[in-house]
Amino acid sequence: MIGVLKRRFGLLGRNISYSFSKGYFTEKFNDEIFAGNSYENFDISEISHFTGLLKNNPDLKGLNVTIPYKEQIIPFLDKLSKKAALIGAVNTIKFTKNGKLKGYNTDYYGFKKSLKPLLEPHHKKALILGTGGASKGVAFALDELDIPYTFVSREAKENIIDYNLINATTFDNFQIIINCTPVGTSPNVEAYPDLPYEFFTEKHIAYDLIYNPAETQFLKNAKERGAVIKNGYDMLIFQAEKAWKIWNK
Repeated sequence: MIGVLKRRFGLLGRNISYSFSKGYFTEKFNDEIFAGNSYENFDISEISHFTGLLKNNPDLKGLNVTIPYKEQIIPFLDKLSKKAALIGAVNTIKFTKNGKLKGYNTDYYGFKKSLKPLLEPHHKKALILGTGGASKGVAFALDELDIPYTFVSREAKENIIDYNLINATTFDNFQIIINCTPVGTSPNVEAYPDLPYEFFTEKHIAYDLIYNPAETQFLKNAKERGAVIKNGYDMLIFQAEKAWKIWNK
């Protein structure tokens, strides 16, 4: 069985001691079916250190990639999957048999699979808070679900609105609000995106990619107004299992 091979995997990111992935895969590998596999954090201060990491760890077979390197990692890869190329962000790297690095995006898959059960006919449009690598996977998933979306950032640009423009009319037009920013992540659990939360209703979905804490202040504020809320934990499970399949195919 492929699971008994001794192979090393890991997570590439910055300030990732909190990481879901290490705990998840370590627990998975504790199962005797997967004995011999290991998973560790590779915390680097800047993406240029990735080359040295590869030299020092020639036996790596796969990596997950997290903030802030989902876009910055791309120039270091030999090839991208079609969907990763379209998305413009990578969160999974496979080390191929011929020593090449191929980038994939499983974020979009995890998000799509976790959002789909919540959708009702009145959930027609989405606001994506943030414009980083994670938001790109979310946008791709929404495209696949035929849900139009608009990005929100601190500065308005082409196809991006700023937080100051969000009002009651915005909430009438957008029934799904997705936080793709790190605002509210532990330990800064009191923080939350700058929104007029009084306009959330039971017809809204508030989705936060953050999973620690399980209920962010963003979600609490939306829940108080009756919104359906969802954190990023299921998304992480789904994307991690998808990454595992990619590493083993």
